[in-house]
Amino acid sequence: MDIFKDLLKFTVVDVIDVILVALLLYYVYKLVKGTVAINIFIGIIIIYLAWKLTEFLNMELLTGIFGGFMKVGIIALIVVFQPEIRKFLLMVGSTNFNRRRKFLKQFSFLKTETSDETDVDAVVSACSKMSMSKTGALIVFERNNNLDFLSSSGDEMNIKVTQPIIESIFFKNSPLHDGAIIVSNNIVKATRVILPVNNEKSIPQRFGLRHRAAIGVTEKTDALALVVSEETGHISYFKDGEFVVFEDTNQLNTLIKKDLA
Repeated sequence: MDIFKDLLKFTVVDVIDVILVALLLYYVYKLVKGTVAINIFIGIIIIYLAWKLTEFLNMELLTGIFGGFMKVGIIALIVVFQPEIRKFLLMVGSTNFNRRRKFLKQFSFLKTETSDETDVDAVVSACSKMSMSKTGALIVFERNNNLDFLSSSGDEMNIKVTQPIIESIFFKNSPLHDGAIIVSNNIVKATRVILPVNNEKSIPQRFGLRHRAAIGVTEKTDALALVVSEETGHISYFKDGEFVVFEDTNQLNTLIKKDLA
């Protein structure tokens, strides 16, 4: 009966509270997934449960030891999870209003003749051609997380996306071919960008720094990444820190368009 009474007291604010906690846990999981931090996090939970168990069993000595550890737990968490906390703050602070703008564009009276949708066909065609010549490339598509904090590490640009532009940027003798380019709303907004490299996830040895950088940026933000291997010419597509499997460039084209929509 008491549980039933408590359920009747459940308000809209409680629902919002539960949803926000679920979102917070999702982002925490997204940050620590595939890293050693997940093992540390599990270890802390085990210590907390052991503390509560010893407290319940009146084991004073162990309760005192575990209790002392938990009292400084917040400081320990900040020290241990400093990289993950930094990633989380970057993720929250860099979120922009692109999704809201895309939602408003669904209404016919807000549509215009001009379009800022990225020319995915041109990008994939450029990658296909660079694949044939084994020209290394790393292309990052900005979505809802603003990537200005990464753009500042390279050369800021304002160039419309076309196949010749993409190919010329990554031409081996071009001064701009090192690093990644960031594409946003059909504009190359930065070249020679330095991306965070993932050193924790195990990937096949045939993949190099470009692939690790693609994993790193798509783990820390909601960006998408395309990589053309300089060694094999193979094209790889990354989303949420994972390889996305595709059969051919037509399917790759469709996948990117769907993810950017």
